[in-house]
Parts: sequence; C-alpha cells; structure tokens
Amino acid sequence: MPTALPLPLSTPNRNLVRLTIVRGITWTGFLLAIVVGVELLAFDLPVTAVVSVVISMGVLNIATWWRLGRPRAVTHLEYLLHLLADITGLTLLFYFSGGSTNPFITYYLVPVTIAAATLPWRHAWIIAACSMAGYTFLMFSYHPIPQLGHINSDSPLSLHILGMWLNFGLSAGLVTFFIYKMAHALRSRDQALSRTREAALRNEQVLAVATQAAGTAHELGTPLSTMAVLLKEMQADAPADSVLDQDINLLRQQVDVCKSRLQNLVSNADRRRMAEPEVLDAEVWLAGVAQRWLVLRPDVSHQFDVAEKRGRPWLAVDATLDQALTNLLNNAADANPEHIAIRLDWQGESVVIDIRDHGPGVAMSIADQLGETFISTKSKGMGIGLFLTHATINRFGGGVSLYNHPEGGTLTEVTLPRCAAPN
Repeated sequence: MPTALPLPLSTPNRNLVRLTIVRGITWTGFLLAIVVGVELLAFDLPVTAVVSVVISMGVLNIATWWRLGRPRAVTHLEYLLHLLADITGLTLLFYFSGGSTNPFITYYLVPVTIAAATLPWRHAWIIAACSMAGYTFLMFSYHPIPQLGHINSDSPLSLHILGMWLNFGLSAGLVTFFIYKMAHALRSRDQALSRTREAALRNEQVLAVATQAAGTAHELGTPLSTMAVLLKEMQADAPADSVLDQDINLLRQQVDVCKSRLQNLVSNADRRRMAEPEVLDAEVWLAGVAQRWLVLRPDVSHQFDVAEKRGRPWLAVDATLDQALTNLLNNAADANPEHIAIRLDWQGESVVIDIRDHGPGVAMSIADQLGETFISTKSKGMGIGLFLTHATINRFGGGVSLYNHPEGGTLTEVTLPRCAAPN
C-alpha cells in the first residue's frame, strides 16, 4: 500500500487541515440530528433538499482533503473562500430546517471565531458580516418547522428570536475583535522571538568568526617572522640586482605587508568599537567606496547612477560598512566584471543601493539562506564574506536582498536607514 504524502506544515495549510476535520465532525452531527428529527420527532423537512446540502458539504470536504495533498501552499484568500462555503452551507441547511428558530443557528459563531483567530483583519470582518447577513435572512425567510416554536401570525418575529439575533450580532462583533487582537498579539510575539533568536545566533556566529580570526592572526605571526628572517638571509646570499634578488625583495615586501596588517587588526578593531558612526552624504560616500574598490579591481567596467530627486540622502557609516559594500561589489565583479551597474536611490526614511551584475544569477534553492549561514554562491567560497556583510548591514538597521534580474544576472539591493543632515 503506497504511503500518503505528508501534508504541508505552513500555518495556513495546518489551519485548513483543522477546518476540514471540524467540518467533517460538524456535518456528520447535523446529518444525525436530521435523521433523529425526521424519524423520531416527525419533523416536516424537505428531506431531499436537506440531504443534498449535507452531501454537497461532504464532497467539498473530500475535495479539500485531496487538495491538501498537493504541494501548493494555502493562501489567506483560499482559506477565506472555504469559510464562506461553510457559511453558505449553514445558511442553506438552516433555511430548510426552521431558519432562525433552529436552536443550532448560533453555530454561525464557529466560522466567525475561526476567522478571527486565523485570518487578517479585513477577512475576519467579511466572515462576521456574511454570518450576520445569513442570520438576518433566516429571520424572515425559511421553511418553518412547528416543533421548533410557535410563530405569531401577526409578525414573523418573536421577542425570543429577536433577542437571539441581537445576542448573535453582539457576540460575533466581540469575538471578531478580541480574538483577532489576541491572535495578532501572539503572532507578533512569535515573530519577535524568532527575530531575537536569529539575531542571537548570528551574533554568536560573528563572535566565533572574530575569535577564530584573532587566533589565526596570532598563530600567523610566528611563521611570518620566520619567513622574514629566512628571506633576509637569502637576499644577503643572492647576487645584487639579479632576478632572484628582485623576487626575494618582492616576497619580503609582501611578508612585511602581512605582518603590518596583522598588527593593525587589534588596534583597528578597538578603534572601530569605540568610534561613533559618521554621518555622510550617501552619494559622496558611495562614490568614494566605488573608487577605492576600482583600485582593487582594475578589470571592472561599471556605471554609477544617482536618482534625480529633491533633497540629499545622508547615512551613518563607518569602516565596517565600507568593507561590507566592498564585499558585495566584489561578489558582483566575481560573477561578471563587465557592465556592473551601481544605483543610489532614496525615499522617505530609507536609502537604497542597487548593484546589478550580468553573471549566472543566484540559485533559488539558496537565495533565502545567503547571509544567514555560511553559504556561498562560489564553488570554492565559504560564505563568510556574505555572512559578515549581512551582519554589518543589519547592525546599522538595514538589510540585503538578492534577486535574479529578469534580463539575467543578479540584483543586490541594500537598504539602509536615512539620517538627518548634520548640523
């Protein structure tokens, strides 16, 4: 016997699974109540019409269960349509079984409660309004059942029925408002906790990288010093002005640069930790970063555009943000050094920097994970550069998004908070 496919685990899918189970239990109970009413209590019901409604809802439930086995995610609109189908089925059933005199009429509160707890604000009120409309319709138009209550010949309404209607309207409004607010608060809290856990994990990873970098820098000091001593001795033995002498001299310079960089690591880190970010004109800052990057990547051809808007964009920046943007520019150049487009735009409270390359693009399977873990788009990359870039930009209150451009290549969008102009 083949095993069934697992149901999708996203929240709307799980909610639809629960709704399908509730629907099955409810309409089975309604069917039993109809059988008891017709066979034991001699209710005058249009049996064919009532059974047709029950069968229709059963078919809907079977179709819903089949649909849940498909990989497509359930949307809020689809979930709303299922609840509207339930309200339609309830209205038809109550129409043929006493209308507002049916004691089960308050079951309308069930879809209202479910919608308030699971759907957005507007959708929840749609369900509440449709339930109220169905109840109101059933107060005036329905197939009467004498056993469910005496109907005054002068008026289709009794004080009892009117009171039930008012109670339902008040209950539906209160349930929709308070249940939605409580569910929304719980969802917001869960999202905040999730963001906090992700930030804590990212900080732990950054600290682990920094600790490893400091240990590696310390360990590299000894071999670099050994190399410097040996190169000095080799240069003393090599013929003056020979090719070998020039090569050894170049190696000594490279070793000295490495030692100097390692010695500056700690002092630079301390200064960056103590220094306050500097507020600069975003265009001037971005142009400076691009020029320094071009010195490192002379093979690159690029285009730098600035949006033509009133006002000036200002950013709080420091050396770490320069390095983060340089990492993104290097990634674009590694993908394809030709025709890299850099664009600066701003609106309201944010500044947007777009970097577009004409490389192979980003695989959709890893696009959402880039920058969150050590995942790289390069065959030999470790993903540390993108991870640190995301961590730095997030520390400034911004974000990084990667998209596959419709015309090919990757579009990297950096969003940073806009600052007020310095005095």
